[in-house]
Amino acid sequence: MWDRLLVDCNIATFEESPGNPLGLIENGAIAIEAGKILRVGKRTELAGFRARQVDALGGAWVTPGLIDCHTHLVFGGTRADEHAMRRAGASYEEIAEAGGGIASTVKRTAAASEEELLQQSRRRLHALMRGGCTTVEIKSGYGLDLKSELRLLKIADELGKGEAVRLVPTVLALHALPADQRDRRAHYVSEIVDKLIPAAARQGIATSVDAFCENIAFTPDEVERLFKAAGHHGLRVRLHAEQLSNQHGAALAAQYRALSADHLEHLDDAGAKAMAAAGTVAVLLPGAFFALQEKKKPPVALLRKHKVPIAIATDCNPGTSPLLSPTLAMNMACTLFGLTPEEAVAGMTINAARALGLAHTIGSIAAGKQADLCAWRIESLAELGYWIGLPGPERRIFAGSDA
Repeated sequence: MWDRLLVDCNIATFEESPGNPLGLIENGAIAIEAGKILRVGKRTELAGFRARQVDALGGAWVTPGLIDCHTHLVFGGTRADEHAMRRAGASYEEIAEAGGGIASTVKRTAAASEEELLQQSRRRLHALMRGGCTTVEIKSGYGLDLKSELRLLKIADELGKGEAVRLVPTVLALHALPADQRDRRAHYVSEIVDKLIPAAARQGIATSVDAFCENIAFTPDEVERLFKAAGHHGLRVRLHAEQLSNQHGAALAAQYRALSADHLEHLDDAGAKAMAAAGTVAVLLPGAFFALQEKKKPPVALLRKHKVPIAIATDCNPGTSPLLSPTLAMNMACTLFGLTPEEAVAGMTINAARALGLAHTIGSIAAGKQADLCAWRIESLAELGYWIGLPGPERRIFAGSDA
């Protein structure tokens, strides 16, 4: 006897088959056992089997649980003052040079106690969960030194305890150069590369390493040093690339078989080709594009041309993407970047799972995968990219249980 059976639903499995790229099943059923999907198919195919709990979903659409594969969720305070500055015409670079930006959040994060950071971050996490997220990636990056970065990763780990959500920790090792290190740049990079990466790997508190490759942040050469250290210590890499300019970071990321390259507004053809060859996922972040009022859009047509998988994420952070709605992120990906609704949903399910290196366990509805699911009271799958700020799912299921 199965643990649970979901019936009377339409299913978007995101398991591609000939003539059915989204793996759509009308009047479907999903069998769940021990927190995993046991079988999925037409309701008639699963008729006759018994389950301890049978849930008729009244024609709801069922998707994989949403995956937010790029967030900066653990931080202290806000940067609402910078929102006002930006509305008055200040640029990203001007705000940073005036002492705002990442440096401002670093100060507020350092001043906050562990309990304060947990409380603030938990509220943000719960908002993403209400929106349908069953997996959330969390980057460090607001510490900027060994001790502070490890502190943030440990808080992220603590944040997930007792919550019906999967958290994926990333050490954002090269995020910004501290003001007191401007004359010691090489020394700072060496400290991060030689000490932070080994410590994060040794303590098992990060699954990947990230960096900000940009003219206001770190150079490709500095990032390459970081990537070499990450590989030496068995950590996968990701990269903030081509957001404000083309530093050829995407091609560098692909060279090191990065899980993802994120932002990509200034991506060129060579970078897209390299990503496609390496299997590196393009993570698009419409919240940051919107908040910064950028004009140059990511080259979606180029990504499609080279068949680069496209993921979508909130990029939740205090300065450039204070976005806490995964459904709004999907809508913005459609309205701002021109994705189809189906591409947007794939971008927060199967392709987001690929961006985290977890497509073998989550991101689609298939036998053997985790039973992380969302049931939506909608008439068509396209509505997930159509409604502006659609509330979360009618049911959110994590590891087979309502959550």
